[in-house]
Amino acid sequence: MKLSKTNQKIDNNVCKALTIACESSLHEVAGFVWLTHRANYTNFPASLVITCVFNTDEEIDAMKALQHDETMIATIQKQLLKVGVVVKNIKKSVRFDSEQACQAKHDGQWADRLALSIVKQKPNARRVH
Repeated sequence: MKLSKTNQKIDNNVCKALTIACESSLHEVAGFVWLTHRANYTNFPASLVITCVFNTDEEIDAMKALQHDETMIATIQKQLLKVGVVVKNIKKSVRFDSEQACQAKHDGQWADRLALSIVKQKPNARRVH
């Protein structure tokens, strides 16, 4: 789906912010290899999901044991704020995954793997009693 000019501008800013966060984390967090994002721009920034990818599940466990997940999340949030993107609950928006898990469950097909974890927003349905 083609983004509107406004949403394209927002996406470009998100990309710039995440590129800076990614470069920083590559040097600071062992095992971290790349990150990606996806969003439904009709419900942005609530729908923003950032996936940080490591080589192995063990590297994710080690990173969390050292609380580097908190550092990565803080770095991502700081960079997003610099481009004017305020995410209410950044911890829910950042996920950690591994090349190992993608290979085992999706034959290394990241597009398939990421498509499974798109955040679906519940409609605002009102109950009538």
